[in-house]
Amino acid sequence: MGRRKIPRSCGTHDGTFHADEVTACALLILFNCIDEDKIIRTRDLNVLATCEYVCDVGGEYDPMRQLFDHHQVDYEGSLSSAGMVLDFLKTKGMLKLNEYDFFNTSMIGGVDADDNGKDPLIPGYCSFSHVISNFTPIRYDCSVKDQSLAFHQALEFTVEHLRRLWERFKYTRSCREIVANCMAKCKECLVFDQSLPWLEIFFELEGATHPALFVIMPSGDRWKLRGIPPTYQDRMNVRLQQPKQWAGLLDEDLKRASGIAGGIFCHKGRFFSVWETQKEAFQAMEYTLKQAKEEEES
Repeated sequence: MGRRKIPRSCGTHDGTFHADEVTACALLILFNCIDEDKIIRTRDLNVLATCEYVCDVGGEYDPMRQLFDHHQVDYEGSLSSAGMVLDFLKTKGMLKLNEYDFFNTSMIGGVDADDNGKDPLIPGYCSFSHVISNFTPIRYDCSVKDQSLAFHQALEFTVEHLRRLWERFKYTRSCREIVANCMAKCKECLVFDQSLPWLEIFFELEGATHPALFVIMPSGDRWKLRGIPPTYQDRMNVRLQQPKQWAGLLDEDLKRASGIAGGIFCHKGRFFSVWETQKEAFQAMEYTLKQAKEEEES
């Protein structure tokens, strides 16, 4: 007869912590599987046997029994405990496939890669795993109490980070119909009467073959003219840049260069500019299209 489990508990190893088990525990908290005050940090197998979930310790990967370790020789996959828990949430129906893909591509896949020794080690590059490692106590000879306190600080940070990612994802999904309707009725320019996330949805809806070159939408109490990238992967570029003579200009300088009264700013990369009114944003687009046509014909 199996040992009685503590409901909503999770066992993970003690000592120095890493992003994978912190993230695994945070996912279980976010999806209401465990309670933070029932996380037990130990390597004692007898104690771990009382935990409803076990992450990154114990030498077993068995989702049916809610065991998520990847250190044992007989596991040859690429997941860490974070990826294992994410996959479990999908299998249990707590995450749809597109939601799983979102978490995996925005964060969890990187945590798995780092924990499995695939950190690219690019100078100046700071991954989520690097951030969590900075929560560990600075002194190697710190007390167990200090180590535990640091773990829970990292955990709370990670739960909040995941929660914000999740809320942002759901908000973006809620804008899908607005973007789809705009794409259906607009040709060379998508015009929104509110500021919203459009880029990812646009390309999910086959935006790579849509003819639009620009987006016009509010930016605070002003209006933004933004060039559309050729593809989602190539989103640092745009299909048509705004005029060279506008690059990096502000206020009066942009007004003079464009001949448009409401000029505020044009980015030096010429992928977006800001104007006082929607009408002036349209004028800026028309100016850009006219100049591009003249250059093509010359």
